[in-house]
Amino acid sequence: MIRAIIIDDERLARNELKKLLLDFPEIEVIAEAANAAEGVEKIDSLNPDLIFLDIQMPGKTGFDMLSELERAPNVIFTTAYDEYALKAFEVNALDYLLKPVEPKRLADALQKLQVEEDKEPLSDHTISVNRSILSEHDQVFVKDGERCWFVKLSDIRLFESVGNYAKVYFGPNKPLILKSLNALEERLDEKVFFRANRKHIVNLRLIEKIEPYFNGGLLLEMKGGEKIEVSRRQTVKFKEMMSL
Repeated sequence: MIRAIIIDDERLARNELKKLLLDFPEIEVIAEAANAAEGVEKIDSLNPDLIFLDIQMPGKTGFDMLSELERAPNVIFTTAYDEYALKAFEVNALDYLLKPVEPKRLADALQKLQVEEDKEPLSDHTISVNRSILSEHDQVFVKDGERCWFVKLSDIRLFESVGNYAKVYFGPNKPLILKSLNALEERLDEKVFFRANRKHIVNLRLIEKIEPYFNGGLLLEMKGGEKIEVSRRQTVKFKEMMSL
């Protein structure tokens, strides 16, 4: 069982979340709190594995509460406001759910919790998404100007180098992030993401078609329709990985 505490000043929001969690028998709600002070007290006394945390509460915010904890459990934020997404990412929240919480998004968040639990004993776990290698199940924060997304890595089909930036392809979106392709490559799982050439990293699981290309290279067609050349040097490695 995963022991959870719901911290939210709205009783109806707490009740709605508890109702949704009935579909997840592995989650046991062991307590509730209506503000940050109650939250700290119950976390210290009950040592939960997970907290569902509202941000805007009377007195101190959810972020204030986290700063007072000596050891933070896994955190899933539940809030009506999307402007705190960047700060939530900075404190390594497991996920960021907008109210009203959608069952599918809740299931995705709890799936990520299960992935973390499988990696190491939950009782010894403190939240940390900043591992050296990102899992395909991780959700990353992408910000382009005023637009922000939380994106599961498995949904990103392509990274493209644009100077000191990288263009991130997921769904119909192609935002730019201030990150070099080399820096991204160091943190991506090489079993999932492959450096096709100097300018592109592709998601191996989102390749639609593979065709021979001139000079002994290959041409990949991604599920989004993009066509990416695999350099001759990388073609050898690609064929070994894909057993071609």
